[in-house]
Amino acid sequence: MILITGGAGFIGSNFALNWLADSASEGVVNLDKLTYAGNLANLEPLNNDLRHIFIHGDIGDKELVPKLLKDYQPRAIVNFAAESHVDRSIHDPAEFVATNIIGTFNLLESAREYWNGLNESAKKVFRFHHVSTDEVYGSLSLTDPAFTETDAYEPNSPYSASKAASDHLVRAWFHTYGFPVVTTNCSNNYGPYHFPEKLIPLVILNALNSKPLPIYGDGQQIRDWLYVGDHCSAIREVLTKGKLGETYNIGGWNEKANIDVVKTICTILDQLKPRSDGKSYAEQITFVKDRPGHDRRYAIDASKVERELAWRPEETFDTGIRKTVQWYLDNPAWVESVLSGSYRDWLKKQYR
Repeated sequence: MILITGGAGFIGSNFALNWLADSASEGVVNLDKLTYAGNLANLEPLNNDLRHIFIHGDIGDKELVPKLLKDYQPRAIVNFAAESHVDRSIHDPAEFVATNIIGTFNLLESAREYWNGLNESAKKVFRFHHVSTDEVYGSLSLTDPAFTETDAYEPNSPYSASKAASDHLVRAWFHTYGFPVVTTNCSNNYGPYHFPEKLIPLVILNALNSKPLPIYGDGQQIRDWLYVGDHCSAIREVLTKGKLGETYNIGGWNEKANIDVVKTICTILDQLKPRSDGKSYAEQITFVKDRPGHDRRYAIDASKVERELAWRPEETFDTGIRKTVQWYLDNPAWVESVLSGSYRDWLKKQYR
């Protein structure tokens, strides 16, 4: 068994599906709090798979987590559980501190106590894989080199600060207690099952529903885009072959300005599902006030994971974004299931 935390969210659910697509894979215990971004519909393909065990719960639960570890004896933990939306962190930072810092601390302590009780052979194979973000490194200018694993942390939002704190805890547990950890810091993910408050799914769904496509500021904020399937394959490589105590940056080698991402989506939709009036979806683009402290550029140098573990993404941005748009067109039932009243209230508040 492996234990996945946050496995009903966007990246976690994709990882569970990816892991169990291999019939020879170990089983998965999937722990998720089911906050607004945790969606059991993401896991419907696993409903009849006896290798998948879903548990509704919190990584900060000091009774539940030790019990799960005792009952299922996982040989690895992959920690996806996190509050991850920058805009929400600006409005409600307390939730991010509670989950990303306190929750990670509680998970580490429960896992360390479990690990200490294992026999020596089980101890040697156990891994705690902490999934984090490139946003901990701060912001880059247009001419700065991409982030490497040795760059100093300079988080600029409550979200990235809380993730930076969790990364430091994981590092400290390795150096202080010898607890067997690996950390990955990824760039912006996109793909199936992405909750539609993030840029790409928001633009796709707003376009299809004849709504404005909101672009912060001038739209020239640059991100490195990583297809979620590639991210999942990278995690598998690091979990299997990564050196204990090390950090690996996972990126897609796809730096794009936000406005260019949106225009690409509009072009694909023009081809796959044209507007009834014959006009381009790009006419729905609307510029809105920039968010506070908006980082200008992120870029990941993923040379280390390629050099040491022979991993490199398979998807280009062009192939990945087309697959993503097509997935949303093919899955209207999933889309409808996540468009709750509270979600619409959030969009109205954020992009008013």
